Amino acid sequence: MVSARLRVAVDRDACCGSGNCVRTAPEVFDQDDTDGLVVLRQAEPPESEHDAVREAAYNCPAAAIEVDED
Repeated sequence: MVSARLRVAVDRDACCGSGNCVRTAPEVFDQDDTDGLVVLRQAEPPESEHDAVREAAYNCPAAAIEVDED
């Protein structure tokens, strides 16, 4: 069985620093200590993080997270 690949991108210009993504998927997202904006820790997270990444993107109030799956 081949795992689906998921790629994540963030738009720091759109980010409002709510931190929802960090609380939902801390292995994939972090917040910059200086400005509080999103920092992407893993652009291609393991399959175990896929559901959390999708949830983080869905709940992002600024729509600053893009998820691409194949």
